[in-house]
Amino acid sequence: MTKVERFAFHVPSLEELAGVLQKGLKENFADAQVSVVDCPDLTQEPFNFPAKGICGKPRIADVGGVPYLIPLVQKEKVYDLNTVAKDIELPGAFILGAGAVSSRIVGVNAEFIPIVQTKSEKKPAVNGSYIAQINPADKGCLLEKYSSKYNDCEFGLLANLYASEGQPGKVIEVKANGRTGELNFVSCLRQTLEKHYGEKPVGMGGTFIIQKGKAKIHIMPPEFSACPLNTDEDLNNWLKFFEMKAPLICQPVIVSRDPGFDLRVEHTHCFSHHGEGGHYHHDTSPDSVQYLGYLLPAELLFRIDRPQETHPIGRD
Repeated sequence: MTKVERFAFHVPSLEELAGVLQKGLKENFADAQVSVVDCPDLTQEPFNFPAKGICGKPRIADVGGVPYLIPLVQKEKVYDLNTVAKDIELPGAFILGAGAVSSRIVGVNAEFIPIVQTKSEKKPAVNGSYIAQINPADKGCLLEKYSSKYNDCEFGLLANLYASEGQPGKVIEVKANGRTGELNFVSCLRQTLEKHYGEKPVGMGGTFIIQKGKAKIHIMPPEFSACPLNTDEDLNNWLKFFEMKAPLICQPVIVSRDPGFDLRVEHTHCFSHHGEGGHYHHDTSPDSVQYLGYLLPAELLFRIDRPQETHPIGRD
């Protein structure tokens, strides 16, 4: 049996969170507005998600971890999003986030952008996920809908997931334009929460759009490294980096502070409708960048299959 650990987050009111986040964002962006709004219908453009919203029993799952990828890969580490939904006590959950594909299914290593309405007693799973991999033809980005080739809900090695009932409801809308500070959008949100709430961990997830500008994105190579990747420098030399253009639709999973579960405290993957996607690092056009996000604080954290042997490499 896979070990599942459980933790209750501190859950501030949406109004309080909006005030805290707006103050923090204004220190890093020329213009920032955070408010409480009704979640837009996420089945519509540009999201095209299989669920209308991100509300209802919101929770975060940190599955596996970077130590299963580096220094050397442990390919036997495979998971299923339908099983994760049961592990987090929310069968039928709508799940967004960032992870790695199951190389057993896909045949190569690649970035996984999970967007899945998991199966319930009444309905089969709807998999709206994407895969971003290195295109063997031109070594560029090859972004594909997962369901165009595969009909499972498997992934491998690691994932950071935000799960909910996928319902409409009140959410936090975040607008930030013109980056003036060093922090990327997600790090700014997370560090703002950590600074304000300190020892009380707050978790958040949802989706945001980079509406204008460009961003630094990585995609893992198709072949796992045969040489141990022992440092962040080793890892960055192995990863393939790209500058990708807006609009990019991103799925962040944020935990303000690790309460002792060896978490990845922020992890964001993105996709687009123009063939680009992968792991978000930061925007590369600070003057022109525009962010628009819809986020919600999570009530619970579930740590699934935490690595026994760990290290701090590759967590950004």
